[in-house]
Amino acid sequence: MNPSAPHARKQLTIGNLTVDSPVVLAPMAGVTNVAFRTLCREQELQRTGTVSGLYVCEMITARALVERNEKTLHMTTFGPAEDVRSMQLYTVDPDYTYRAARMIAEENIADHIDLNFGCAVPKITRRGGGAAIPYKRRLFGSIISAAVRGVEGTDIPVTAKFRIGIDDEHPTHLDAGRIAAEEGAAAVTLHARTAAQRYSGQADFDAIRALVEHLEPTGIPVLGNGDIFAASDARTMMDATGCHGVVVGRGCLGRPWLFAALGAELRGEPLPDEPTLGEVTRVILRHCELLAEHMGEDHACRDMRKHMGWYMRGFPVGGEVRAELTKIRSLADLRERLAPFADSDARADAADAPRGRQGSPAKVVLPEGWLADPEDDATVLSGGDALHNGG
Repeated sequence: MNPSAPHARKQLTIGNLTVDSPVVLAPMAGVTNVAFRTLCREQELQRTGTVSGLYVCEMITARALVERNEKTLHMTTFGPAEDVRSMQLYTVDPDYTYRAARMIAEENIADHIDLNFGCAVPKITRRGGGAAIPYKRRLFGSIISAAVRGVEGTDIPVTAKFRIGIDDEHPTHLDAGRIAAEEGAAAVTLHARTAAQRYSGQADFDAIRALVEHLEPTGIPVLGNGDIFAASDARTMMDATGCHGVVVGRGCLGRPWLFAALGAELRGEPLPDEPTLGEVTRVILRHCELLAEHMGEDHACRDMRKHMGWYMRGFPVGGEVRAELTKIRSLADLRERLAPFADSDARADAADAPRGRQGSPAKVVLPEGWLADPEDDATVLSGGDALHNGG
């Protein structure tokens, strides 16, 4: 233990919730279901003896939740060991936001609600949803206010995640942070890129630092998101910006053990060793088993195919093996294909290098006239809430 480490033993408090590590799993559609969250927690417990961070459910569309869409309700599944049930809502309408938050509160579905305003997918922004919303200050504030009113009388905190802005010419993060605090949000997360950047370039630490300083009088925590691929990246971001925690997305793809390293780093403890290929084969099998419990074996094996490239990145297994792992049809098939590597002590090359989506910057597609007046009473066009589930 290194007691002089700047962030040793630092907790994260959001409203009435406190977790023992300022590390949060970012919601990722089709990834952060109950199986993956359980796996991350198990890996942290096995490697450090504790579960210390916050693990957030994949995005849930507010309208689909209110309308009790079967697929959406299944996505809200939490495991018995999830002591803090954290849910991210994607929403574009104050009324559905209020109804979804009220439903979550009254039916005891989750212990924390995060609102997503960071989606830069063109089919969403062209209708005024996702990352387009913070530009319309009144709409943005009304959505946060509706969620806060929806959980009134409970201990459920509401938080918000947003980007720097639509593009370099239209930054909104300082206004968004101020409005979120004024409307009762308990914390905010900044994905330190513009919507136009998507996942390209590098996270802007100056923007995170500016938001931290801007919101310091309010007392609400600011979390930073972007480019956390190694344990040292979390400390670097926190030291450079003064943010209160980090939100990790792409860095944990194929590396559910990353949270063990992040927690240890921020507590000032020795880092767990990176797993061997043999150990990774057992993690892959466990992941598929957990998915099979959640969605059935056939669906689980299809779903696992997209994870194989992430898991095998940097390992000397060869292209043919990688290709075959993307065609698995059953757990027995998976076990057979992984068996030759069960005792391998090989370690991945450059395991903590950037992974996941990167792409190139692109102009953000918006509804006609969207940028004309940031204070008008905007309405998201029909279909703006059709993201990832239901609706």
